[in-house]
Amino acid sequence: MTLAIETHGLTRRFGDLVAVDHVNLSIPKACVYGFLGPNGSGKSTMIRMLCGLLQPSEGSANVLDTRVPEDSAALLARIGYMTQKFSLYDDLTVWENLDFLYRIYRLPGHDRKRRINEMLKRFWLDDRVNQFAGTLSGGQRQRLALAAASLHEPELMFLDEPTSAVDPESRRQFWEFLFEMVDCGTTILVSTHFMDEAERCHELAILDEGKLVAAGRPDQMKKDLGASVIEVEGEDSRAMRNTLIELDGVLSCAQLGKRLHVLVSPDINDPGQMVRDRLADKGLSAHASRVDASLEDVFVMATMDT
Repeated sequence: MTLAIETHGLTRRFGDLVAVDHVNLSIPKACVYGFLGPNGSGKSTMIRMLCGLLQPSEGSANVLDTRVPEDSAALLARIGYMTQKFSLYDDLTVWENLDFLYRIYRLPGHDRKRRINEMLKRFWLDDRVNQFAGTLSGGQRQRLALAAASLHEPELMFLDEPTSAVDPESRRQFWEFLFEMVDCGTTILVSTHFMDEAERCHELAILDEGKLVAAGRPDQMKKDLGASVIEVEGEDSRAMRNTLIELDGVLSCAQLGKRLHVLVSPDINDPGQMVRDRLADKGLSAHASRVDASLEDVFVMATMDT
């Protein structure tokens, strides 16, 4: 397996705060690799170190066979970076923003119009050429930012929570663009706190309080959950939850409308029967059945003890 990124003990401290804590990663080329975690988990700090924008306090990183931050200047032309906040110029048009960045990248002048027009068409912005960026919708601004970050055809793209402020339809379109780029050989590292987006990644790292608490393919991580998942349906869901959350062997109990999603220790031989018996003892009628794990279950288990 050819790696795009490899880290060893990567750490970043801000005073007494350890934002990233001895993280070891191996990220293959030509895939979508996700960082999943809540705000403050270290996702953005990781990306900034891998881009060479932030000096690690400890450890090392190799990005596209280049050591960062020591040789990060040589890496700049090979990577793209889309920040969480829209970072283009509101008072320039769509064309002017791309034209400005084309010149900043010092790309061939003879190919400028063709390349910009190609990006406008690819990201569905060819009907917005003369519109000021500040007047675009959230989804349009997102597509413009992605067009700008990929204008120079980078080998590796860093996307820091790129869909946090857009509607579900725009998010779905955005991911289609990402998979098209991977098909062309681009490696994409994307941070997110959306479970449905994490499901789309080829591989995934879960970060919590700066630590790498789980990593792997989403489907395999669900298979390796280390808990039984029981779904419970009944009339008094609040009473059922209050009863089950105190039960030995129940690791987590989340309410989903009138249903409960219960994680039970693997040491329990028949978790469904245990749940039914406990509820019956309390006079609560319910149907309990075993279901497949979700990525949210993986996240809950991975972050439970951090």
